[in-house]
Amino acid sequence: MSKVLVTGGGAAGMMAALTAAGNGHEVHVYEKNEKLGKKLFITGKGRCNLTNACDLDTLLASVVSNPKFLYSAFYGFTNEQAIEFFESIGLRTKTERGNRVFPLSDHSSDVIRVLEKEMERRNVRVHLHSEVKEVLTDGAAFSGLLFQNGKKETGDACIIATGGLSYPSTGSTGDGYRFAESSGHKVTELAPSLVPMEVKEWYAKELQGLSLRNVTAAVYDGKKKLYEEFGEMLFTHYGVSGPVILSASSVVGRKLGAGKALGEMLEEKTASRRPVKKELILKIDLKPALTAEQLDQRVLRDFEEQKNKQFKNAVDKLFPAKLKPVMIELGNIPPEKKVHEISKEERRRFVELIKNFRMTLTGLRGFSEAIITRGGVSVKDVDPGTMESRHVKHLYFAGEVLDLDALTGGFNLQIAWSTGYAAGNAIFSE
Repeated sequence: MSKVLVTGGGAAGMMAALTAAGNGHEVHVYEKNEKLGKKLFITGKGRCNLTNACDLDTLLASVVSNPKFLYSAFYGFTNEQAIEFFESIGLRTKTERGNRVFPLSDHSSDVIRVLEKEMERRNVRVHLHSEVKEVLTDGAAFSGLLFQNGKKETGDACIIATGGLSYPSTGSTGDGYRFAESSGHKVTELAPSLVPMEVKEWYAKELQGLSLRNVTAAVYDGKKKLYEEFGEMLFTHYGVSGPVILSASSVVGRKLGAGKALGEMLEEKTASRRPVKKELILKIDLKPALTAEQLDQRVLRDFEEQKNKQFKNAVDKLFPAKLKPVMIELGNIPPEKKVHEISKEERRRFVELIKNFRMTLTGLRGFSEAIITRGGVSVKDVDPGTMESRHVKHLYFAGEVLDLDALTGGFNLQIAWSTGYAAGNAIFSE
């Protein structure tokens, strides 16, 4: 039996601990918070989108950074196996739109509860309020942990699963990146990802709180389309958020906001926003189910029915109440103009506005609003089959601390489960 020390009691850490304990090791989990799974508790708006029930090709295609690195981990512990695992330890699950998998109860606390119960059953020893200050090595291999209170703990192997920089209030303060750098690993540039974005236009604030369903959002750099997705989005006082926007941020974030090296990032991690690198154009198709011609016919029918009304009173059927004054303002048709006086050219321009509602993206919001971190421990320094360091024997990495990130929909948690399982399963198995 080997003594395995796990730093971080989040998704990846708990999975790694359970797997290592299942292989007969003595496992200790060190968590600096007062409880396990603080970030897991708030994921999916408190519902915890566990994984995604798609096929493996889609799973890999949903990974934005370094998908090839995850081949072994995803095939070693698939999304199907993750669902089966949770069902086997007492969590009933359900699959919703977009193949998103949730606990049947809609409570993330139930996910944490079954993991804690299973760790107890497998004799994993959990140490709360235990903040690791330093990962100790003899240069070539792991030797132990030094804690903030000055205590040391020796062990045969260590799994670093400390998370990233997102939601720092949950304890994600970049500790794992420091541990990695101090033991000779490269940490790539860090930036918020799956994060809301800021816009330039005045009307964002007017639309604050408005949620739009069944729209298509596309992001352009000049004429080049960088991203397009159908789904739901939300307007905020500073810009845009919601599922399609968060996923867009992970794809276009590198252009919109430059990443920073670890030292710089730790200094600015609490900033509310990121500095602007360049601006991009967001185009929203408010009626994607209709072609421009079909929408023109629809608008023409609405106008025919209300031909004696003023323009400002004739668009109620087209938009939510909050969007209506903005569309009238941007429509370049005098609000008091009678509908029957609107020219064909004016109507066509209005249709174009509906199909191409534009906003200028100026930056990413900060880590306090980001679901995950882009960047992390370079995957070139880690064995993809075992998650073991290529520089320090018996030192492993799992979860968000690695330079891996994916779209929304349960994919990032699957990365945590799969890499945690790979690390826990590999210890002294060779």
